[in-house]
Amino acid sequence: MTDHAQYLIQQEPFYQPLHQEVQLYQAAWDERLPVMIKGPTGCGKSRFVEYMAWTLGRPLITVACNEDMTASDLVGRYLLDANGTRWLDGPLTTAARIGAICYLDEIVEARQDTTVVIHPLTDHRRTLPLDKKGELVRAHADFQLVISYNPGYQSLMKDLKQSTKQRFAALHFDYADPDTEAGIIARETGLAQEQALSLVKIAATARNLKGHGLDEGISTRLLVYAARLIKRAIPPRLAGRMALVDPITDDAEIRATLYHAIDAVFGTD
Repeated sequence: MTDHAQYLIQQEPFYQPLHQEVQLYQAAWDERLPVMIKGPTGCGKSRFVEYMAWTLGRPLITVACNEDMTASDLVGRYLLDANGTRWLDGPLTTAARIGAICYLDEIVEARQDTTVVIHPLTDHRRTLPLDKKGELVRAHADFQLVISYNPGYQSLMKDLKQSTKQRFAALHFDYADPDTEAGIIARETGLAQEQALSLVKIAATARNLKGHGLDEGISTRLLVYAARLIKRAIPPRLAGRMALVDPITDDAEIRATLYHAIDAVFGTD
């Protein structure tokens, strides 16, 4: 077993291409361009990266970014043990050494003073300075950096610097058209296509409320959750409330509006 076998995706992840994103990503990979993926929550960004890593046969190292993440969390740090101190590579350094795809999920959640450490890896240098260790890591020929974020959550406090943005090629994702989205749900859960389409109709109502009481609409991920509950013999009305409405809002009026949409689709019995 190789050192990076634990990062290999063994089974093909299901992913339904929507446009030319597979071909575009393949071209970016062939040129080893860093890639930025933008789109609403739960629309398939992470699944797409998993699918492409599997397709390319490359290890995938995923980092869920958060505001407490430091540069050391990405590149590595010295640790104390019984024999003194030893250096432990962080996920970004590991990916650069072994030629993995390093995926920084929701990168805007990280502090800007943390994300600047990726800059030398995203231009012609393709290097990562380990200042604390006094080492300059030259990225493996197959290393690629991929980042993602949800533009709907952008603000003056949570956005990428232009100096970071302009180091990436970008793909914009959105929710699939109704028939395709219903097909994804049916494929993922085994739910009948007709019932899956009913769930998508409810999602459309919520997505139309984005910016009018909702920060974000119902994601494809939540539709899959609802379908899985229905497959467990939970009545569709209750599954819809539990998986589609209650997680996304605490506003009584918005909740009542979406409950009504569920009743209109599935009935009140």
